[in-house]
Amino acid sequence: MIFRRAMEHAKRHPGLISQFFFICLGIGGASLYLIRLARGPHVIWNKSKNPEPWNNLDPTYQLKFVAIGTNYKNLKKEGPEF
Repeated sequence: MIFRRAMEHAKRHPGLISQFFFICLGIGGASLYLIRLARGPHVIWNKSKNPEPWNNLDPTYQLKFVAIGTNYKNLKKEGPEF
């Protein structure tokens, strides 16, 4: 229903097509980023399986989306091995 009304407006006003495109692109990108965040190692969906999954990560695991100036391959683990 909403999609049909948007198509009717786009046919009457062709300048809206680019706006609809970029709005859909933004919504799609935001959705993919939220899915990526929800699947990260710091999110717990099942506490009975593994309550602290971040303890099993390798010290070279890159948690940040973009790491400028940090080389994760040269990091060493600090602390005791459990």
